[in-house]
Amino acid sequence: MCRTEAATQSATSGLRRRSLALGAVGALAASAWPVRANPARSEVVIGQVAPLSGVLASTGTQMVLGGKLWFDEVNAQGGLHGSPLRTVVLDDGYKVDETARHTRALLAQPEVVALFGFAGTANITQLLNDGVLEQGGAPLVAPYTGGESLRSPFNPWIFHVRAGYSDETEHMVQQLTTLGMHRVAVLYQNDGFGQAGLEGVRAALLRRKLPLVVAAPYERNTDAVDDAVRAIRAVEVHAVIMIAVNRPAAAFIQRYREQGGAARLYNISVVDPAELVRLAGLRHAHGLGISQVVPYPYRPLLPVVREYQTLLRKHAPEAEVNYTSFEQFLGAKVLVEGLRRAGPNATRARLLRALESMQSYDLGGVNVSYSPRNRIGARYVEVTVIGSNGRLMK
Repeated sequence: MCRTEAATQSATSGLRRRSLALGAVGALAASAWPVRANPARSEVVIGQVAPLSGVLASTGTQMVLGGKLWFDEVNAQGGLHGSPLRTVVLDDGYKVDETARHTRALLAQPEVVALFGFAGTANITQLLNDGVLEQGGAPLVAPYTGGESLRSPFNPWIFHVRAGYSDETEHMVQQLTTLGMHRVAVLYQNDGFGQAGLEGVRAALLRRKLPLVVAAPYERNTDAVDDAVRAIRAVEVHAVIMIAVNRPAAAFIQRYREQGGAARLYNISVVDPAELVRLAGLRHAHGLGISQVVPYPYRPLLPVVREYQTLLRKHAPEAEVNYTSFEQFLGAKVLVEGLRRAGPNATRARLLRALESMQSYDLGGVNVSYSPRNRIGARYVEVTVIGSNGRLMK
């Protein structure tokens, strides 16, 4: 395992940069809504709902930033088929009802041709359960979730760029058992997101004829993890796999370590390591394993990573390299290629068919593949670790 480029800096400078980025994204959201009553005929409008407030705010900021990098670059090069891209960004605060309300509002506008980069398994599952996506007919590209309920049974509306939580948990359990760590606990968010990850861990352990030692929930949109800390501290475990977002994950890490918990800690991919270091403290976050669903964005070894880093410096020089923004950058490239294939004056239906045609499409060293019966573009997974100096190691 070799040490690589910085994923985190000091808490003070990191907070300042995040504040700048959040301000820029907030300005984008404020200026983008409402949809213009009489948009330019050639304008291509993309709708995005993201958690720009609440427990997932820092992640939501990075999500919007990643897509914006590519959309801004396309516009800087003259747009798509001569038409500018415009993104309408709405804040749902990671609240299911707000996601549904905003999505209905977006889809009620006929000029919105695509949905992009939503967050939350429970949030998007509600859109499916209520028929919002089916009624609207617009594809949702690159949701920031690996929930299996969005993948199986098959639905035609969602085009995934990332691996599923079952892929991530299988990879983590494989690594743990290879190292001889067989007693595993799970901290999980008590909703569809947490249940998806929990079931992934259970299934991976069952394949190895191992029991799950303890499963401890916490409530969504809180960092109330004290009961979970007590439940996991009460038993002997080798490792804890966390199916948690930034604030509750950091709260668990800090309190578990302060109370003497010594198990190896892992978290699923939806956390920001810099935010965990800032919130939990480096002495507690050191050693945390984080599964990742896109290649390492800190070294410009792949063409698409070099492109991402170049555009980050060009369009958002105050921002740092980040797994979330890189993932959404890839998603934006998928969406724009679909729009290109859909031709001028694309409709929602033509875009859906165009995305289906992207078989073995190379984004620059990262391939995605879709078809009329496949919406899972990639299954890439690896595990990184926060080192003693706050830097990610792989």
